[in-house]
Amino acid sequence: MEDLTLYQFELCPYCHKVRAGLELKGLAYRKVEVNPMSKKELPPLPAGAPKKVPVLQSGGDTVADSTAILAFLDEKFPGKVDFRPADEAARKRATEIEEWVDSELIFALPTVIYGKWGEAVKAAQVTARSSNFGFLSNLGVRVGGSLIMHQVSKRLLQKRGKTDAHQWVGECVDQFEQWLGDRKFVTGPELSVADVAMHGALTCVKGFPIYGDIMRRPRVAAWFDGVQAMREANRAS
Repeated sequence: MEDLTLYQFELCPYCHKVRAGLELKGLAYRKVEVNPMSKKELPPLPAGAPKKVPVLQSGGDTVADSTAILAFLDEKFPGKVDFRPADEAARKRATEIEEWVDSELIFALPTVIYGKWGEAVKAAQVTARSSNFGFLSNLGVRVGGSLIMHQVSKRLLQKRGKTDAHQWVGECVDQFEQWLGDRKFVTGPELSVADVAMHGALTCVKGFPIYGDIMRRPRVAAWFDGVQAMREANRAS
């Protein structure tokens, strides 16, 4: 098995999306926490790739962007769990929902992680626990990063015409719950990239009050627990 290295940031939903994919595939990997301010830990990137996480290195391949990484994993490590359904309609639906998670839900989540100062402080504590940047760099991330993301969350709300961050996330979960219905997975009887993206995004907010709010929805909680059980069963030891 090739060595896999994931360059990530602990409070990045796109990174959790990739981690969900790696675990569902049963792939062992090494995490490198990237300083969100300097990003100096990142390896040389493919031409045109933005300097941001997640980035996956696999042998001689370096892949940026969470969607591209999951497609790469499906191509390079097929079989145990595949993220693209064989049925054409289900595959199209899974891709549409993945894109919605990436462009809507994942933009809503930072507004409930950093939107209020108390939430921003908690996010700083999560960052501090997960990083190994050294005292001064860690302090810069905890203070400067949280301040920046607090401002970013306010701009996100304004840009999307929203005034209540928790209501926005709630509306996103309403939409997902409607798509899920009574199915085991969101596009049918088999797990797809839509489930991987959504599960990764929600895993990112564990430990924050919004996670408890979401898990009070029985159908969403049952779906989440089912995917989590798959991750734990498949996770490389």
